[in-house]
Amino acid sequence: MSNESSHPARAADAHRVVVIVDENSNPFELGCATEVFGLRRPEIGRDLYDFRLCSPEPRTLMRDGFFTLTGVAGLEAADTADTLIVPNRPDVDVPRRSAVLDAVRRAHSRGARLVGFCSGAFTLAEAGVLDGRRATAHWQWADAFRDRFPSVRLEPDVLFVDDGDILTAAGSAAALDLGLHLVRRDHGAEVANSVSRRLVFAAHRDGGQRQFVERPMPDLPDESLAPVLAWAQGRLDSPLTVSDLAARAAVSQATLHRRFRAQLGTTPLAWLTGERLALACRLIEGGESRFEVVARRSGIGTAARLRTLMRRETGITPSAYRRRFGSAATATATEGARA
Repeated sequence: MSNESSHPARAADAHRVVVIVDENSNPFELGCATEVFGLRRPEIGRDLYDFRLCSPEPRTLMRDGFFTLTGVAGLEAADTADTLIVPNRPDVDVPRRSAVLDAVRRAHSRGARLVGFCSGAFTLAEAGVLDGRRATAHWQWADAFRDRFPSVRLEPDVLFVDDGDILTAAGSAAALDLGLHLVRRDHGAEVANSVSRRLVFAAHRDGGQRQFVERPMPDLPDESLAPVLAWAQGRLDSPLTVSDLAARAAVSQATLHRRFRAQLGTTPLAWLTGERLALACRLIEGGESRFEVVARRSGIGTAARLRTLMRRETGITPSAYRRRFGSAATATATEGARA
């Protein structure tokens, strides 16, 4: 299987995402990276990333010998990455190649963003870049990870961990969650929503949600949360509470809490807060420059609480978010007001 791993037509200054593919790598997470970072985006009107694959060998046998990957760049391509996605493989006890670990260390030392999907956390930890840092990995390898890397602050029951310049995901679908989180960080909520629509995937699942849910599909149709979620999403500007959600679902708050945990892996309040913050981001991107209005229309309440939530969830203030992702009209108006 040959792969054309770069996009020469893209702008020279585009953010470059490079994936290292090594022997026995998981093809699913490779596919996730390709879907999120590698595809052309005609629906957006521009391409988001310069994407390429690289490998230490000309021919790379993928997990369990499913197929052989050829035609990708050599490992030296990792030295050009702005974001480097490290190899992940199911045989976590097998040491990573020294050349791969050296490439990861070089990328880290020059300030590249490092990403590990699933068992990719083992690669990052073996390279020594996770010491004293927060990370996650697939739940089934949590004990093995702790035993080998006790200096890493493992968070085993979350979808992904954003620790600034190093990000890790629990694996499988969580790789898509982390990928969309990075798109949101780089390009804003509306672009991330567009990418998620093309993927037919949830636009936003908070990284703190549990890796697995007790019952992915409800046993009884009338236990589905879909109707109450749709009802709440249409009323985010109202002072909705968990009690309101429970009343709409015609269940007790305790039962609602159990259903959210079982079906979504989060709490009703956390889901509601996440939906409101996502709406606030879209309002800012759409040109609303008055943060009091953004806070009111998204149901967050006050500009002060908006600042608190945005700093906690996105790492930047509403003003910084507006400068990065707001419309050109908003930016012009803001600069005019400063002048």
